[in-house]
Amino acid sequence: MNFQTLGDSDVEVSEVGFGAWVVGTDWWGDRTREDSIELIHHAIDEGITYFDTGDVYGHGESEELLGEALDGHRDEVTVATKIGYDFYNHPQAGHGELPKEITGEWIRSATEKSLERLDMEYVDVLQLHNANVEEVDADVLEALDELKEEGLIRAVGWALGPSIGWLAEGDMAIEEEFDSVQLVWNLFEQEVGNHFLDTIERTGSSTSLIPRVPHSSGLLNEQVTPETGHDLDDHRGFRPDAWYETGWDKIETLRFLERDGERTMGQAAIAYLLSHDPVASVTPTFHTKEDITAWAAASDVPKLSEEELARVADLYETNFEVDCDDGMDELRSSVGGEDIRAAGIDKRATTGPRNSASSDD
Repeated sequence: MNFQTLGDSDVEVSEVGFGAWVVGTDWWGDRTREDSIELIHHAIDEGITYFDTGDVYGHGESEELLGEALDGHRDEVTVATKIGYDFYNHPQAGHGELPKEITGEWIRSATEKSLERLDMEYVDVLQLHNANVEEVDADVLEALDELKEEGLIRAVGWALGPSIGWLAEGDMAIEEEFDSVQLVWNLFEQEVGNHFLDTIERTGSSTSLIPRVPHSSGLLNEQVTPETGHDLDDHRGFRPDAWYETGWDKIETLRFLERDGERTMGQAAIAYLLSHDPVASVTPTFHTKEDITAWAAASDVPKLSEEELARVADLYETNFEVDCDDGMDELRSSVGGEDIRAAGIDKRATTGPRNSASSDD
């Protein structure tokens, strides 16, 4: 496992992180508390040190469970959490989005409650959870600075979502020198990642990027195939059928990334993201110990070469040579795609220099 530093902080993260949305929630199937803790311990055994949770996951259950699992390992790991949803005063309705509360007072209160659930004196990375630009005012920024000065947090991040887009929010985080921005980014969904790479290059910001959904909801790790079908009973079921049906054709054009067995497709999908300098860590969705073992190893497989990155960019521009709509246009942004269209970004590709960018070969 290799490690990177977030932004201009001294917070170190493993290149492959553990997204704790899979524990303490029912979003990815039922899992006992014992099984969840065992999964976290296996991640540590495989070299993963970056653990990302959120106060709203299971309404605090994920934080409590993670804190219990990491007892005795605190000095070995980096812990991130997210705040911003008021689940204290509003019941959860299925997977629907709860009301948000982004104020200086709320940030302090929510952080203190998260620390209690985690049973920790500080959290390494505090992320604003799906905050909108207009919500992040001087009062909010001051509260974050104060928490950092008091040693309750070590770095500040902004987690974008829940859907793809959020360009203004990511740009603001980068321009304000947040230590990290978490976003949806993968081989099949490159436009937003490319946009933020351009913003970082333009501003000279030190902000690190933390992609999630690197396997595009089961396509790029080949856990959702024509044989398994796409009638899913977890988060991935929100994707339209056309997304999977076109994805199965697209993935065949990317077989060259496996390098005749040097990488699996699941590892190649992570290595693609890690081939961009601003990317510090990638957080896949782990279902099993086998997933952890296979994808933690992605940090050690070769990053993509310049030639491979250029070939991927060319394929993206042509929609991977698939002449069929994937049904995702209206799901690519919290505002029905308006932020992406306003930025002149086509769903298939951008034409900026970052499409052929590379870092370490």
